[in-house]
Amino acid sequence: MEIRINGQVLDVSLENEKTVGEVLSGLENFIYGSGHILSGLNIDGQTISASQIEETFLKKINEVKIIDITTNPLSELTASSLITLLDDIRQFEGLNFSEKSKFAENWKESSCALFLNEEMAELYTLCINTFENGVIDPKDLLSITEERLREVKEPLKEFTILEPALNEICEKMIELPLDIQTGKDLKASQTIQFFTSITEKILRIFYQLDTQKYILTNTDQLVSQIESFAEILKELLDAYARSDTVLVGDLAEYEVSVKVKELYTSILENCREENK
Repeated sequence: MEIRINGQVLDVSLENEKTVGEVLSGLENFIYGSGHILSGLNIDGQTISASQIEETFLKKINEVKIIDITTNPLSELTASSLITLLDDIRQFEGLNFSEKSKFAENWKESSCALFLNEEMAELYTLCINTFENGVIDPKDLLSITEERLREVKEPLKEFTILEPALNEICEKMIELPLDIQTGKDLKASQTIQFFTSITEKILRIFYQLDTQKYILTNTDQLVSQIESFAEILKELLDAYARSDTVLVGDLAEYEVSVKVKELYTSILENCREENK
């Protein structure tokens, strides 16, 4: 049996797979890991519709000659969904109170909502808190969505302009233990929140840079740096929760601030100017 992805024959050896469904399940991580998502399936020249999926998955592989898989870049689908979401938010803003109360139920069944729930769960929750619960201002959701769209469409540009904000928050992190000791709880909390949002943004953009083929080298070393940084960050947040100002100070100044800058620099140094 021959397996093709976007017309290219895949060099793969089947082991214990007996059905088409098992084959596709085995390829799912490979496809997703390469920054793509399955968008079409053709078996021996026949395009498989949604209604035929269950039956097709049960088909024995010794009955199949060619599995032809079509994929789309996940970044394209993400950008398309975010653009649709921007339109949805603007539509929501123009509704009256009665219309807004019905909007969420219909929206949750849309392809945009289903995609966001699967791929961008945090943003999906923000949408629910805007459309259904009314606890987030639509303008704030609009701003967040525009930011996410920039991260997907121009990840390297968005990553590069992050440096001043990163430097600023690292300076604030050095002041964190003193803020805690002197009772400036609000300032300390804001510093932690700002630092967390910056690091989350770095990780989101790294994923885009990686899957969109901006990264020049093998990502194993960068992933190792991320894992090391995540461990130190967890230790910092735990110390902050315990109000251990000595440990917070040491970690903030000598570990977390240093490692996040090293991670940022490493990612930037390993990026090409244009994706391939």
